[in-house]
Amino acid sequence: MADTPMIMLRFALYADLALVFGVPLFGLYALRAPERRRLVAPLWPWAAGAALLGALLSALGVAMLAASMAGVSLAEVDRASIDAILWQTSIGSAAILRICALIAAALLAPLIGRFPKLGLSAVAFGGGVALSLLAWTGHGAMDEGTAGWIHLAADIVHLLAAGAWIGAILGLALLLVGPRVRFDDAHLLLSHHALEGFAMTGTIVVTLLVLTGIVNSWILVGPDRVLALPASLYGQLLIAKLVVFSAMLGLAAANRFCLTPRLAGQLGGARHGTAVGALRRSLLIEVTLGFVILAIVAWLGMVEPPAS
Repeated sequence: MADTPMIMLRFALYADLALVFGVPLFGLYALRAPERRRLVAPLWPWAAGAALLGALLSALGVAMLAASMAGVSLAEVDRASIDAILWQTSIGSAAILRICALIAAALLAPLIGRFPKLGLSAVAFGGGVALSLLAWTGHGAMDEGTAGWIHLAADIVHLLAAGAWIGAILGLALLLVGPRVRFDDAHLLLSHHALEGFAMTGTIVVTLLVLTGIVNSWILVGPDRVLALPASLYGQLLIAKLVVFSAMLGLAAANRFCLTPRLAGQLGGARHGTAVGALRRSLLIEVTLGFVILAIVAWLGMVEPPAS
């Protein structure tokens, strides 16, 4: 497949920016100040590295797009072709702003070490801006007029909601993975608090994903083409995305209504390992499915939708 390198790059960028935005955001609303200082402050180099990686991937994406438009290999692309993308297209403008936001996030990431709340807020804001600007690389930037603005706004909200969900799932999974988890009741209590803290946020995130997904599907597919979806590559990918999303919803519901209460009931007891193990497996599967969805989205952005 000729588009495979670009699809892989888009996936890497989606995944990286979802984490740059979602993980710090999770640290802000799900952890208390002492917990941030103990658990999050030492991780600022990872936040800075992820932001810089996003900037490098964004720059590589511009170079790959210039090479594709010029019909040459990446090694043969010239400066003039790259400049034309950067300064004459909305994709290029979005890339410049995205790179600036990510560099700013990387420079401010050391604040997490001394002032965790301020540092997390700065990185999450920079990551959120960068993630939002990915909307200009997809179908949301293709329409014009009022419909175009509605589509673009729905894409932006969809991206931010997805980043918040994936970042939170990864943060929860990391809290429940480690040699001390089975034996440290204080850490288990912290993990339970974080799980409960994500409950309301998760409901909001899922609602936004569903609503913006309906808007995007209405514009890109249209109600009169729904039955014909299995006949097109775009439709097949969209159906696969919905199936994986449904599986994530099922796991999220199990975590909230079954596994988290089970952990609460076993806190302080000798059998809490069973609840922790079940939550670990569920969250790791959910994280994996989240990255599968990002891969599908990266591919969808390279395929012509039915209503184009």
